Amino acid sequence: MHVDWRKVLPPALRIVATLAMVAWLSQHAHLSQLHTPPWRPTTLLWLSAALVVSFIGVLLSALRWQRVLATLDLAASTPTLVRHYLAGQFVGNFLPTTIGGDVLRVSRLAASNGETPRTVASVVLERLTGWLILPLLTLFALMMNPGLRRVAPGPAATAMWLAVATLVALGVLLVLAASPWFGNRLSSTDGWRRFTGAIHLGLDRVRHQPVLAFEVLTVGFAYQLAVMLAAFLSAKALSLSVGWTAILAFFPVVAIVQVLPLTVGGLGTREAALIFFLHPLGVAQADAFALGLLVYLVTLGVSLLGAPAFAFGSRRVRAVA
Repeated sequence: MHVDWRKVLPPALRIVATLAMVAWLSQHAHLSQLHTPPWRPTTLLWLSAALVVSFIGVLLSALRWQRVLATLDLAASTPTLVRHYLAGQFVGNFLPTTIGGDVLRVSRLAASNGETPRTVASVVLERLTGWLILPLLTLFALMMNPGLRRVAPGPAATAMWLAVATLVALGVLLVLAASPWFGNRLSSTDGWRRFTGAIHLGLDRVRHQPVLAFEVLTVGFAYQLAVMLAAFLSAKALSLSVGWTAILAFFPVVAIVQVLPLTVGGLGTREAALIFFLHPLGVAQADAFALGLLVYLVTLGVSLLGAPAFAFGSRRVRAVA
């Protein structure tokens, strides 16, 4: 039987990288010093609130996707998009395959509307809103709480420069993709040029729909704030002394770093970033590691809701095809 190593090798490498990263952090984060907070009724309350807020974030992300689709003259019901989003989250967090959650969302929605290019553009533009909003949240929090730059000068400077670099990279990408000559030249149905072609198509539509574009950004801000709030509530569940502005300053950068295709679900990458950013604030390395794991577990808990949508949605897509 012929094995397609191009499909097998990347997820296998991600699993190995995840195990190696977690093992290395387990040794160097002094997990023996992990602070286990006493169990209180408020602990369950904080955890429940984090799960609820995370689910609200899924609803907001589906609404954001719907508003992007509206700018592209594509209609889709919110329940349908929520199902696709939950299925995509389940794939992205549980299955280390080369078919990511976004690819799953595109394939399923395109199977029903028959508009693959515009569906690809909707998912790409929806994701790009995060690359705009996350660094802005970091810069705003560092400006509102200058004490973070005094207490943790290294992490604060790193977060600031990563935020600025993200905005610059996004700006260059948008300018190039929006250019009629360059955008069309990079457009294709294959490989990375399909990505730039989707941006070019989406930006061309967005320019003619400024009101809908404003709605997309507004819902996008609400979604990212829900993600930050879930992390803040998770820290409360662990009885960690991490303020709201510290979460707003550093967690957006953690969110940017953890999406790098290095480990499964960002496991290990996220925990290492949290140790770097929170340890100077007085959070023990083991506690920062525990916070990363708890945030991941909260995400997994919500992602489990996507298992039925993933299983039954596949049958529906085959029927439509």
